[in-house]
Amino acid sequence: MKNYFSLLDPLRFGAALSVAVFHLMFYSWAGSSINAPQGFEHLFAADIQFPNAAPFTWFGWVGVEIFFVISGFVIANSASTSSPKQFLFGRALRLYPAVWVGSTLSFLVLLFFAREKASEFFLPYFQAMLLIPKGIRGQWLDAVYWTLAAEMAFYGMVFCTLLTRKVTLRHLAWGLTIYSAVFNAFSMVVLSGALQSDMLYWVVLMFRVPGATWLLNHGCFFALGIWLFISANRPLAALERIAVAVTCLSGCAEIYYFSHFLLSAIPAISDQSAVVPILVWAAAVLLIAFAANKSRRSAGAASPEAPAYLRTLGLITYPLYLTHNVTGSAIIRVLIDAGLDASLAVWVSIAMLVLVCWLICAKIEPAIRGLLKEIVANVGRLPKTAPPASLPSPPLGLPVPLPVQAKVNFAGR
Repeated sequence: MKNYFSLLDPLRFGAALSVAVFHLMFYSWAGSSINAPQGFEHLFAADIQFPNAAPFTWFGWVGVEIFFVISGFVIANSASTSSPKQFLFGRALRLYPAVWVGSTLSFLVLLFFAREKASEFFLPYFQAMLLIPKGIRGQWLDAVYWTLAAEMAFYGMVFCTLLTRKVTLRHLAWGLTIYSAVFNAFSMVVLSGALQSDMLYWVVLMFRVPGATWLLNHGCFFALGIWLFISANRPLAALERIAVAVTCLSGCAEIYYFSHFLLSAIPAISDQSAVVPILVWAAAVLLIAFAANKSRRSAGAASPEAPAYLRTLGLITYPLYLTHNVTGSAIIRVLIDAGLDASLAVWVSIAMLVLVCWLICAKIEPAIRGLLKEIVANVGRLPKTAPPASLPSPPLGLPVPLPVQAKVNFAGR
């Protein structure tokens, strides 16, 4: 029987690639039109523009919304069979090794190309290493790290869910569905002009990136991922199918709002349609739903391991996302200074990053992960500081309430 969830690995890689192309071939030059705060890469990025490619690159940011749906699915899969401690430790082992390598690489690149600004990089580097949100006024070491703030907020919600006796992942999906749908419906009211307020227009945008930890814009994507995970284990009830429809409409509203903003603010794409990124996102969601449905129908049948090359593509995704902006911009700058054509420089840069990210996920991450496991194991074997008789008895473990019996075998990040 075919392993349908192997389809998610190339989907994740494609989403990461689309975000990389968006940043390196579009936002790097067109972003100045919207007066958004510039990332550190602007200190050394090559002065190149790709207006002819804009119709094909401007919507690459929707890869982030695809990531969030996959993340909701993968995290629900992980949490459904984990204790709170196992879930927290598992997430740390997945996230931190790549972040440590990626942020250190970006930090070294920034020091090399912008030595005179070195003092500005230390605090963002420290925050990136610990995955600490920068707040409203701070600055990320790399602008793309804003998505990690939303991810960490979602992980925190899942962890708190696992700590309780009665709250399940299904309840969390309901909460995020309603919470985010209300806000995204409000954003459509603002966009329609029913509420004449420039301040409200910008408030909605603020919660997309600087306020991402609130999950007001993006909570619907994580909720949709959870619903799709549940659908991979059992048929959804009628009310749950309505929730899926609400999350899809809410996601379309979020994508449409940001698309409208870009199309209105950037002259180079003013003739493009806000429907395009919605269609790209919808196609990705349909692929995930297809895999979930096929997985449920083939439950109980033997499922072979996914091809190694597909799994490798999935593993490359995370470090590629972390390194493509700052490190990719630096590689492009070097290649252009060496006389390479600008378009060719972008694609060579991405190819080089893929190779570097393969090294990170195949060699460096496992080594760091193994070291962390060994350290934790050794700490667990340290002698107690007081006799056992003098220590209070540990509390009884709480049972983990599961929304469904987990059957999915997908080791995503």
